[in-house]
Order: sequence, then structure tokens, then C-alpha cells
Amino acid sequence: MTEENKTHKNKCGGKSKAMLAYGMVQLGSSVISAIALSAIALSFCSLKQESKMFNECVEEVKATGQSSSNAVRFCNGGK
Repeated sequence: MTEENKTHKNKCGGKSKAMLAYGMVQLGSSVISAIALSAIALSFCSLKQESKMFNECVEEVKATGQSSSNAVRFCNGGK
């Protein structure tokens, strides 16, 4: 009967190692996802600021009497 217990223990030991590896992979993927989401959120803040600056540029150029299309072209780097 002790041989049966040893055999059963060896089978369970392999399963526990596999479950531990699976848990570590899950934890690692969650950490990577959190980091990626943080990077995306920070890029949206930068994009919002850039959009604000562009809109201010367009309004400023339009105030000089130019059309909207000319203002947009100028703010995009055109002549």
C-alpha cells in the first residue's frame, strides 16, 4: 500500500508543478497587460495636449483673416 501512495504522490507532484507554472504565466500576462494599458493611457494624454495646441494654432491663424483650410494647412506645416 505504501507503493501506491508513492505512485500517487509522484503523479500529483507533476500536476502541482504544472499548475504553479500556469499560475505564474497568468500573473505575468496580467502584469504585462497592466503595463501596456498604462502606456496607452499616457499616450492619450499626450495626444490630447497635441490636439489642444493644434486647435489653438488654427484659431490664431484664422484670426489673421485666412480661411479655415489655409489655417489647417499652415498648422500642419504647410506654407
